[in-house]
Amino acid sequence: MNDHSHTFARFWKCALQVNTAGYSAAYRGASHGLSEAEYNAAVVGRCEELRVDVVGIADHGGIESIDALRKALQASGIVVFPGFEIACTEKFHMVCLFTEATSRDELNRYLGALGLTKPEATVWPSSKGCQEIAREVHQLGGFWYAAHATLENGMLFRKSVHNWVDSESLRAVQIPGAVDDLPPEFKQIILNKDPNWKRERPVAAINARDVARPDDLADPSATCLIKMTRPSFDAFKVAFLDPESRVRLNSEQPVEPPGSIHAIRVSGGYLDGLHAVLSGHLDTVIGGRGTGKSTLIECLRFALDLIPTGTQARKLHLEIIKENLGKELGRVEVEITSSAQHGQRYTVTRRHGEAPIVRDALGQVSTLLPRDLLPEIDVYGQNEIYELAQDESSRLRLLERFMPKDHDARAQLEQVQRRLRENGAQLTKALDDADQLQAQVNRLPKLQEQLQGYDAFGLKDKLARVPLLERERQIDTRAQEESGRVQSALAALEDALPDLTFISDKALEGLPNAAALVAMRAVLEQLHKSMSDLLKQGNASVAQAEVAMREAREMWLTVQSTAQTDIDKALRGLPAAAGRTGQQIGAEYQRLQQEIEGIRPLSTRVTTFAQLIEGLQQDRRNLLAQLSDRRHQRLQALHAATKRLNKRLDGRLRIEIEPEGDRKPLKDFLLECKLEGVGEKRLTWIDDRSTFSPIQLAESIREGKGMLEVEWGLTPVVAEALAKLPRSKMMALESLELAHRVRIELNVAHGDAPPVFRALDKLSTGQQCTAILHLLLLDNRDPLVMDQPEDNLDNAFIAERIVRELRQAKTQRQFIFATHNANIPVFGDAEWIGVFSATESHGSLAASAQGSIDVPFIRDNVATLLEGGREAFMQRKAKYEF
Repeated sequence: MNDHSHTFARFWKCALQVNTAGYSAAYRGASHGLSEAEYNAAVVGRCEELRVDVVGIADHGGIESIDALRKALQASGIVVFPGFEIACTEKFHMVCLFTEATSRDELNRYLGALGLTKPEATVWPSSKGCQEIAREVHQLGGFWYAAHATLENGMLFRKSVHNWVDSESLRAVQIPGAVDDLPPEFKQIILNKDPNWKRERPVAAINARDVARPDDLADPSATCLIKMTRPSFDAFKVAFLDPESRVRLNSEQPVEPPGSIHAIRVSGGYLDGLHAVLSGHLDTVIGGRGTGKSTLIECLRFALDLIPTGTQARKLHLEIIKENLGKELGRVEVEITSSAQHGQRYTVTRRHGEAPIVRDALGQVSTLLPRDLLPEIDVYGQNEIYELAQDESSRLRLLERFMPKDHDARAQLEQVQRRLRENGAQLTKALDDADQLQAQVNRLPKLQEQLQGYDAFGLKDKLARVPLLERERQIDTRAQEESGRVQSALAALEDALPDLTFISDKALEGLPNAAALVAMRAVLEQLHKSMSDLLKQGNASVAQAEVAMREAREMWLTVQSTAQTDIDKALRGLPAAAGRTGQQIGAEYQRLQQEIEGIRPLSTRVTTFAQLIEGLQQDRRNLLAQLSDRRHQRLQALHAATKRLNKRLDGRLRIEIEPEGDRKPLKDFLLECKLEGVGEKRLTWIDDRSTFSPIQLAESIREGKGMLEVEWGLTPVVAEALAKLPRSKMMALESLELAHRVRIELNVAHGDAPPVFRALDKLSTGQQCTAILHLLLLDNRDPLVMDQPEDNLDNAFIAERIVRELRQAKTQRQFIFATHNANIPVFGDAEWIGVFSATESHGSLAASAQGSIDVPFIRDNVATLLEGGREAFMQRKAKYEF
């Protein structure tokens, strides 16, 4: 049995010209060899097998065997539209279908009214022409289409131009396959591009070949796809009022969006008991104010843990959730198809005060987060589109989503930035250490001169051993350092031994090339063993060296102590001079000697530091060049993405990139440096310069204050403050990232008028939001959810452009809108419309209040809520003289 209990419009497979058993045997030239009961059972079986949901029974000029087949099909849950095929006086065929409840007697009367008064003459033409038959069928509440129009007895083949153009009730034409496979002259007519056959309302192309035998149903040209909430004749006729959205050939199989939200359930709180089953395409929420539309959007955002970025939006979101879920600790449940997880189904639940829980299709709790399931979902509450339009960085992020996802390039850029930071830290330390070292070395001449002043006391000979003993102490210190380095190296070697757990038998279990991996493991095992042996040897050698070193040091410390005692004795025997005792003079002399001997070896280290600094500086030059290359590649990709976007948005939107146009990061950086006498007002030169590069600025700063004044036109105060930047800040300046600016221009002309592009900052609020929405409607694998977009949109642009783009985009992406604007659900042809209602303390959305415009209850509420009711609609129609 076919399930027709849907709450949203979807495509149903329809076979719209199935013949009965008797007609097929008598008039199709070859018997199917089945009794009527066998034939009917076979047709039902094939319909079930092929998932055919709707059957139009249409024998040529007769209806004698229709009831038996209809009864068999209906018993299997297949919807049946009874009817017949007739030929008009112009000698082309028309298939006429009627409501499900039409009886055989009524069909007989219809045949008589259409000029077929002899039931036995089924293959003869009617006595009436196409236009007259069309009017009669329309008055009877029926539907007709031009049968096998490209064949000999078809409307197009017979060149019946006036009937094609003037038949207002003509909604569909049967063709044998895909439109692209038609001969060029027929294809142009079907596409409404032939000026001689041009119609105000294009005709839908359908596949509905005669089914004379049950197996004919398997032919793709025997069925087509019609979008309806639930299959019914009324919904079927509504579909042909909007064939672009609701009629598909089998060659045009609809594509399901990669990421979509299927259902939302709320338990507890204002929307307690709500269960919305969405279509995955264009889903709209309507209802009076205060019925819960915004609450539903915010509940969805709450479940998916999507916190708004704007301050006001975040505050409003938290207030709505607290008020409508918090008091009863309510819970929201969302069923999702994940784009990022290759179409897998998940259920996300979240209770107020708790984190979201993600479960897979088997009900197992997943480690994935909601954002992992729909990473590119866009959710915007009221007025958030306007906030996005005002934010430069948000606009840039929006544009970057259309760039190729080159994760390697981004990773390389981040790696260069990281290495530059590391290099900057190392170079700063090396330069600081070198400065300190050089400052020590620079003291040596002064210390030596001071030492010469003690020669008059004859201390040089008496204390000749002082510098020698100091050298010994330095050698002792260096010996301890060298021993310690060996111990550190052995510890590092122990940490670096291969870890084999990743390649254990358990890890290799089930792998197709495990044998080759086992050979790799053997190499690592041998390496581990060899290094372990070396480590044992090294540790043993270090232990022996420690013992030997301890013995040697004890011996040296003994003689060092004896020598120091002799020196101290000599110092006590020195004569007093210049108000100082001999011992004081000797102690100062000894201190000078110690300082001099401590500084002498540093001269060689200055050379070593110079080599280290040169190496780090060369590394930095290389890294800065790589950074420039990576930035250029990224900018080129952004320009390419912009060109593609401009091509797709031709006539609607124009986008330009101002490379590194956002100077705010540089201003913030310099303000954080707290330059003396430099506030925000003295940084206006940053925006005044047409071209700018932080690297170029850093080079000019190194050249000095004069260069900054001449080349950059800076005031002496600013130039002097910049020249005093510490080297760490200079290096940070070199790698500072300036974001690109996005210039967006909207075509504000209406209709077919020549385009008039105006910059975003020159637009009204509604036009600004329209411009941003043009970008949001473009390709994205995950849903776009918006609460009342019309609040900030120009109404004319909604009707002229946004709705048109929605109709095209909704086949590839899901849109969920809460709206008061009829243009979006009606002209956008929403597959799902949810009509909210409310009591004083509870909002509700019953299953019967969910469906498409082809459901009478939905249609009436759309007219009432969005159009002001039927009477108001008719009054506007009269006033506008439509």
